[in-house]
Amino acid sequence: MRVRFTSDFSYKPTPQVTIDYRSGAEYTVKRACGEKAIAEGKAGEVSRQQVTGQNGK
Repeated sequence: MRVRFTSDFSYKPTPQVTIDYRSGAEYTVKRACGEKAIAEGKAGEVSRQQVTGQNGK
């Protein structure tokens, strides 16, 4: 899942690990991370057309 973060976001996949994402950055993340960030209003999903361009290249 590709998302663009609108606010800083910390994701804890396990109790021992924290992954920090910076506001304004675009990343490919695991679906659980992306869905949580979107639910909290800290990210938006980037569509396939935005990633590859309008003509698919």
